[in-house]
Amino acid sequence: MTLKTSRAVGASLLVLASAAAASPVAAQAAPWTLHEAVGAPENLKLSGSIRARYETLEGQYRPAYGDGSDQGLVLRSTLFAELDLTPLRIGGEIIDARVYLNDRGSPTGTGDVNALELVQAYVAVDANDLFVTGSEASLTAGRFTMDLGSRRLVGRSSYGNATNAFAGLRADWSADAAGDVTLFYTYPLQKRPSDRASILDNEIETDRQNDDLVFWGGMYTTPTFADGGKLELFAFRLEEEDSPRVATRNRRLTTVGGRLVRNPAKGQFDYEMEGGWQTGETRNSTSAADRRDLDVDAQYLHLEVGKTFDAAWSPRVSLEYDFASGDESATDGDYNRFDGLFGPRRPDFGPPGAYGPLGRSNLNSPGVRLEVAPNKRWDAMAFYRALYLDEATDSFANTGVRDATGRSGDFAGHQFEARARYWVVPKSTRLEFGVAKLFNGEFLDDAPNATGGETLFGYVELNQTF
Repeated sequence: MTLKTSRAVGASLLVLASAAAASPVAAQAAPWTLHEAVGAPENLKLSGSIRARYETLEGQYRPAYGDGSDQGLVLRSTLFAELDLTPLRIGGEIIDARVYLNDRGSPTGTGDVNALELVQAYVAVDANDLFVTGSEASLTAGRFTMDLGSRRLVGRSSYGNATNAFAGLRADWSADAAGDVTLFYTYPLQKRPSDRASILDNEIETDRQNDDLVFWGGMYTTPTFADGGKLELFAFRLEEEDSPRVATRNRRLTTVGGRLVRNPAKGQFDYEMEGGWQTGETRNSTSAADRRDLDVDAQYLHLEVGKTFDAAWSPRVSLEYDFASGDESATDGDYNRFDGLFGPRRPDFGPPGAYGPLGRSNLNSPGVRLEVAPNKRWDAMAFYRALYLDEATDSFANTGVRDATGRSGDFAGHQFEARARYWVVPKSTRLEFGVAKLFNGEFLDDAPNATGGETLFGYVELNQTF
């Protein structure tokens, strides 16, 4: 299908979504739920979602794809069920993630396509008053998704089409006076298919897990402080080896860190400080000829302070700063580029997928964000970032653009992002629009493999939950 035709499809989606938003019937309709429709008993949770998003991109920044354009019709459907047989719970979830209208030059990958996959299939046991009166605990075994803390290092993708999932064991324990504890030992699901032709054809292939990729660790969260804040401490271990099917960098990474956070509230200041240190060993590439283990020493930092004003539209303004180390030298025997593990990149870095130049590697970026909520149906956000490299000789963030000499400088440019969302039917049907613009600095203009394209990205999305 041609670019002109695909954009006509996108325009059609926009018209249909806008018509749905303007419909008085839709505005007054009560949410339709699968649970009520099938008359499910109270101890059986049933839910699902269908999402359609049209994306378009002009001015490709990725060196491997020139400076052309890209587009896609991104579809995701989910179906979740959980049976509560107290103290036992049995649950499962299927995700069907596909992309259409793209072409052979599209960067569509495993983060976008995962057709008809069982991402959750678990058995959980719950217990109360374990060790402490009033405590709650659970032990989960099987396949499951995880959201830990801020989700910067471990989390389920919301904007992204496919999502991270794990197979193994997870234990959770919480008590008001003592805080929350999470421990896990898992084998991350390796998304299939992984070859480009099969991905572009949306082929169905079951994800796999094995002991060539192991991820384990834990997190502790304190009780809430007097000012409403809390402290999280975490330690994660990733162990990776080559397998007959997959060549890897043989990462053996330990990541430790913490997060101090106070959530936004009307009329109050809020804050967030999160940082981590990564150590261990890795190789510089996935090549079978690369047998040299490099010592890892990498860091990341997120700082944020904001205030939600007690005024019309409930505006919140926040100042944000993100840092992630880059590799100082390719020949010194050390590796300093931070690895973002299994964390989603939004909301910190803009939409991933067809866009997605930013990530938690070789980045030094201050920014300012404005959020408003005119009423219970509408909300909007605008976010500006200045973009610098931590190390001028390393590739910038997720772009793949690099100047090994460092002569192109460390100023990559600017990013502007905006989004608006509207509940057509509250808690059921949501319409979303978004745009992101990458303004090139000297590095993205002058680096040897830079495309020179100033990227403009936009999307319209309609999401139905039931």
